[in-house]
Amino acid sequence: MTTSGASVPESDRVDSASAIRVLLADDQELVRSGFRLILQVQPDIEVIAEVGDGLACVETARRLRPDVCLVDIRMPKLDGLEVTRALAGPGVVDPLRVVVVTTFDQDDYVYGALQGGACGFLLKDAGPGLLVEAVRAAARGDALVSPSVTVRLLERLATPVAQETVCPATALTERELEVVGLVAQGCTNQEICAKLHLSLGTVKTHLGNIQAKLGMRNRVEIAAWAWRNGHRTQP
Repeated sequence: MTTSGASVPESDRVDSASAIRVLLADDQELVRSGFRLILQVQPDIEVIAEVGDGLACVETARRLRPDVCLVDIRMPKLDGLEVTRALAGPGVVDPLRVVVVTTFDQDDYVYGALQGGACGFLLKDAGPGLLVEAVRAAARGDALVSPSVTVRLLERLATPVAQETVCPATALTERELEVVGLVAQGCTNQEICAKLHLSLGTVKTHLGNIQAKLGMRNRVEIAAWAWRNGHRTQP
């Protein structure tokens, strides 16, 4: 089903039992339509709803429980930051996965979405491949940290801190710091495996330990911590 937007033809839908269920939230119908057209042709993705304002996004997301919410940073009634906090923020019992859509040049405050629980970023003019990648990454809990998107954003917004407020870097092992540095450069788990000659299971274990030690909930927050504190591997 869809909300506040054009319906998706039954013939274009995929098996909802196995598909990644996506909610689109943007006040521009043209943007929603473009995203929907790209996503609904994917065999493993189903757009289950689209809404035009933040309040409708929160209400619809809580009712339908999509696998991924693509949320514009600027919407009426509630903006993307408020929506992100409501759906994925600290204290949310069963948080949803939110990918924030930004124009990048104008949205300096989008960094606040990280603290609100966002698991990825997507440029509004991103190509079809990046859009699909962002949805799939969020769905599998492997948030999009693309060198073409998030690293530039983090570099622009990151500010050094005089004293680490969550956990000192010394709490991390040398190998964990290597993993952190690669995460901050946008490497996927598979790329980290190849660069450090580790198994996928070992990389996932390191990421879990890093998140626990730093008090982070996902790899985007790990990347932000790395950029703030100078623990990033040079590309």
